[in-house]
Amino acid sequence: MISKKPRLYFLLILLSLSLVLSFFVLRPFLYSLILASVFAIVFQPLYRQVLKRVHQQTWLASFLTILVLVIFILIPLTFLIVQIFQEAQGLYFSLTTNFNQQSLTEFWPSLGQRLSAVSPIFDNLSFDLNQYVQKILSFSVQNLGLVFSNLAKLATSLFVFLIALFFLLKDGKKLEQKIISLSPLTKSDDEIIIKKITLAINSVIKGSLLVAILQGILSSIGFLIFDVPNPIIWGTLAAVGALVPCVGTAIVLVPAITYLYLTGQVISAIGLLAWGILAVGLIDNLLGPKFVGKGIGLHPLLILLSVLGGLSLFGPIGFILGPLTVSLLVSLLDIYAEIVK
Repeated sequence: MISKKPRLYFLLILLSLSLVLSFFVLRPFLYSLILASVFAIVFQPLYRQVLKRVHQQTWLASFLTILVLVIFILIPLTFLIVQIFQEAQGLYFSLTTNFNQQSLTEFWPSLGQRLSAVSPIFDNLSFDLNQYVQKILSFSVQNLGLVFSNLAKLATSLFVFLIALFFLLKDGKKLEQKIISLSPLTKSDDEIIIKKITLAINSVIKGSLLVAILQGILSSIGFLIFDVPNPIIWGTLAAVGALVPCVGTAIVLVPAITYLYLTGQVISAIGLLAWGILAVGLIDNLLGPKFVGKGIGLHPLLILLSVLGGLSLFGPIGFILGPLTVSLLVSLLDIYAEIVK
């Protein structure tokens, strides 16, 4: 008769090997699966409403929910990416053909005089601006080329994302119950963890991301009104900046306002400053609490570090995974504190 302990150890070894191999098999689609899980949680309320209207036909409700996602998010996002690429291409050709060394030498003394009028610390400021411009342009072109050279990979990831989202919406509850049944924690502990993760996802997506998109749109409108070149590009960068706590859209608005002032457009600079404070700045204060509620309960410094650390570790998806990881840690610490009492 086979002893239970060797049998259990052998099973654990096989399980560990299977988990490692499965990870490497699924690794190319890991980000797509994570994003599908995130969007399945975010779109769960919409899915439930659709499910009621289609008489509990889960496959139809899942399909219609994804159709809404494609029409209202993916298609506009595609047009936005095309517009950004066109503006970036136009900006590149404009700078390489018109922003030559002669124009720089004409522009730089005027800029230096304006800066010196603001503060004497700029009196001796000088450097080869053309060198820095060429480096920035070279970096931008290389990264744009990288993005568009991986279109096949992006298309595959998008396909996996949509398929995974379909089944997560359709069978998400069954999967959740399966995970709870395998967990060694109590049912209440599992529910706390799931609740915390769900709250964190909704806080990041509905709060941070949605507010950042609105701020980016308003920033683009402000740039367009006050004649800042390439408003779509700078509005997109403002939206990205808005995702970082304590930084926000100021990372783009302040240089834009400075540019308008230094080029002699003082009225436009004042107008953009007022627009940034009234239209863009108040969005976070007015809509943020409404979308997020009490949020994930993390200190602002911890949120900032989790976002920056997540971006550094995971890339663009890190602004979601960073806060989720820290949120999970806080949930587990709360459960541990209850157990050791």
